Amino acid sequence: MIPCTEFIPAYSELFAFLEKTGGKQAVMDYWEHMAAAGIPLLEEHVRRDGILGCYKYWSHTLNEEAADFTMRCDEENGVFTIEMRHCPSKGRLLEWKRFTPYPDYCEHCDVIYRRVLEPLGFVYEYDLSQSGRARCSLRISRRDNQSVSKKEDDK
Repeated sequence: MIPCTEFIPAYSELFAFLEKTGGKQAVMDYWEHMAAAGIPLLEEHVRRDGILGCYKYWSHTLNEEAADFTMRCDEENGVFTIEMRHCPSKGRLLEWKRFTPYPDYCEHCDVIYRRVLEPLGFVYEYDLSQSGRARCSLRISRRDNQSVSKKEDDK
């Protein structure tokens, strides 16, 4: 099986190609298309377990990618955070000298995950100010004090 890391340069080049041929809007349209397909496993975890579902989802995916990160999940206050000390995807792109990485590569995470979580009642805050050093931070919090699961039960 091909590891997910093998797709990183292909994604970067795809994003660059889309922008070259259709502008930034073409890239955004592609990311929106990906977001519309959703991330079923993340949505499933969050619907079932609320903010803890974020922890369950990212603890698996980030460990699979061998990321250097710290996660915190405060169920009582409905807050989940990730401090990415070294993103393996962006890190690999910065290391490879064969091509220039797509400069807004990290924005796809913002678009895709935001589109999954905000409709479920969460506030999604993503800091990309350090993405040039393969670092970022994410804070997800409940919009109110109810869990997503309880909201769904009330319908």
